[in-house]
Parts: sequence; C-alpha cells; structure tokens
Amino acid sequence: MRLTEYLHANAPFLTAGAMLTFLSSFGQTYFISLFAGEVRLDFDLSHGAWGGIYMVGTMASAAVMVWAGGLTDVFRVRILAPVVLIGLATACLAMAFNPWVWALPLIIFALRLFGQGMCSHIAVIAMARWFVATRGRALSIAALGFAVGEALVPMAVVATMTVVAWQNLWMIGAGICVLAIPVLNRLLAQERTPASHAETDVSFGMRGQHWRRLQALRHPLFWCMVPAVLGPSAFNTAFFFHQVHVSEVKGLEHLVFVSFFPLYTAVGIASMVVSGWALDRLGTARLTPFYQLPMVVAFLIFAATQSPIGLALGFVFLGMTSGANATLPNAFWAEFYGTAHIGSIKSMATAVMVLGSAIGPGLTGALIDFGIGIETQFVAIAIYFVAVTAIMAWGITRAARDMPLAATGAEVRTPPQ
Repeated sequence: MRLTEYLHANAPFLTAGAMLTFLSSFGQTYFISLFAGEVRLDFDLSHGAWGGIYMVGTMASAAVMVWAGGLTDVFRVRILAPVVLIGLATACLAMAFNPWVWALPLIIFALRLFGQGMCSHIAVIAMARWFVATRGRALSIAALGFAVGEALVPMAVVATMTVVAWQNLWMIGAGICVLAIPVLNRLLAQERTPASHAETDVSFGMRGQHWRRLQALRHPLFWCMVPAVLGPSAFNTAFFFHQVHVSEVKGLEHLVFVSFFPLYTAVGIASMVVSGWALDRLGTARLTPFYQLPMVVAFLIFAATQSPIGLALGFVFLGMTSGANATLPNAFWAEFYGTAHIGSIKSMATAVMVLGSAIGPGLTGALIDFGIGIETQFVAIAIYFVAVTAIMAWGITRAARDMPLAATGAEVRTPPQ
C-alpha cells in the first residue's frame, strides 16, 4: 500500500495517536522547566528545593504508572483518553492558580502522570495494538507529536511569556487539553475494545503466546531491557536539564546551544521515519540491540568537543537514538510479549522511563556538586550505553529463539460497524 493510501485509510487512528503524543508536552520536562525561574521566584525556592520537588513528584508518578498503565488493557482509548486529558487539564489549572508551596509536589505528580506518563502510554499502546504489519510505520507517525511538541512548544512559550503572565500559559494548556477531547471522540467513534479481542488477537509473542505481566517480570529479557529503557530517559533529560551549565563549561553562549535544537529535532524525525520503515521489514530483534550506539558517539563528542561544530555533530547522533527510541522499544514489547496484555507490561517500562527522567537530572547534578565534572560524566554515560548495548544483544538474541517463525495479521484492526 502506498503511503498516501495508507495515511488516508488509517487517518483517524494515526491522528489520534499523534494528538496524544503532542498533548503529553504539558507534562514533559522540557515544558515544565521553561517555568522553573518563575516558579522558584514566586515560591522562594532554591535550585535544590525545586529539583527535589520535581524529583519527588516524578518518582511518585512512576510508581502509579505501574497500575494506571494496565488500564489500557481494559478500556477503549476513547474512554480512557478523555479521563486522562481532564486530569492533565486540572493539573495545568492547579499550576496556574496554586498559592501553596506544599502543593507543588502534588501538581508535578499529576502533570507527569497524566502528561508524560499516560498520554504517551495510551498513544503507543494503541498503535502497537491496532497495527500489526505496519506497526513500525504507525508508531513513527504517532511519535511525530513528540517531535512537533519539542520543536514548537518551547519557542512559543518563551515568546509568549514576554507579553503575558506565565500562569496564563498553563490556563491555555488546560484549554487545549479540554478542546482535544471532542476531537478524539470524533476520530475514535468506532474503535475496538481491547478486552473483547484480547484472546483472539493475532499478534502473539514469544512461544506463540500472549504474556502476562508476572510472566514478563520472571523472564530475563525484561530485566535485560530495563537499563535500555532507563538510559535515554535519564541522560537525555539530564543533558537538556543542565544545558546552561554545559554551555558555560564549553565556553559558549546559551543561545548557541539552543540553536541546535531544530537540528536535533529534524534528525530525530528522520530517525523515527527510517526506524519505523526498517522495523516493518527487519523486525525489532535485529534492530533493537544496536539503536543506542549513536548515544555512545554523542556523549563522547560532548565530552571532548569545545566547538559549535562539534556540539552540532553530537546533536546529530543524539537525535538518531532519540528518534529510534520513539519506535523500536514500543514495538519491541508487542512483538516479544504479544498484544493481549501489552498495556500492563508496557506500563512497567513506562514507569522505568518516568523514573529515569527523575533520576538523571538529580544524579548528574549531585555529581557536579561533588566535583565530578559534566564532561567526565559524559564519558561514563557513553560507557553505560556500551554496556547496555551488550546486555540487550545478549538478551534479545536468546529470546529471539522463542519467537514465532511467522506472524499474520492485517495492517490495522477493523473496528466493528
């Protein structure tokens, strides 16, 4: 099927996925951190106090994700997504009107749970469940919402904050979430119910079966993947969280640093598209073990370079893994564990991802305070990704022996009329 025909045939499903990944922006670190200065000023918080609040709220949201993510195995997207968006809109309003410092951890918890956690989780689970033969392509298209958010939202917020109060931007975010609900309901007016089709779903995992959460937790492959899920979330977040410090260490203007964001986004989009195409033809077993190797190159460059050109090259390699990270791991869980209980299994991985985004900035910041320079840390991070690649290669190679020799299925599940 040609791309135009594919997009036309599956437009409602793909649009819903991209909408949800975009709306996750309101709970992502890159969005919340734009208001760090204003929040610290209004609540008289130090950098450490604000970082601690953010870490507590994020870690709590990771813990709840273990349970909340499993709801995607029971409820339709058009039932679950509006509830999540109402929760995200409420959290945005709370950030706009909150007068109490003690409430900040609760607000961060809600933003991270409903935004980064559930919006992202629902979108990727929907793509993994609805699509089989073109799962990689669907995931890469839906993940464009992440890229659009990263590319456009920060610039729009920074520009708008010069003319309106920062609280008003959170109110706008709440309004966008609410307005998205009827759009999603229209797009998904005819959607399959996960629970009603779980036992007959044609996308099986290892040993030709649908795995449950406890079975996955007892299998060594899951634990081989945990460091791989944790790493990009932890150290990508840390890299951007400490961007001002990195700029100072490199002797560059911060404006020079942020000028490479569009390059990073463009490479990430290209990587998403290419990895989605390759995934549908080669499968996750061949691709997943090696997709984090560009991170090794990126952090070694960041450790060594002092020039803008070198920094730009590092962003290119960082974007390569970041783009692939939006497609390959999400397809991996469905391909190796089946789709009947993919929500509860993937929720564990999402919780690890959210946890990583809490650990990364705190760990690297503490090491800086202890006198371990950020460039030295970049070398250690590169070594970490080498080790992760070796662990993934070992685990996936062993597990691939239990994969079905062939899989059958339609490009997209047809909703009941």
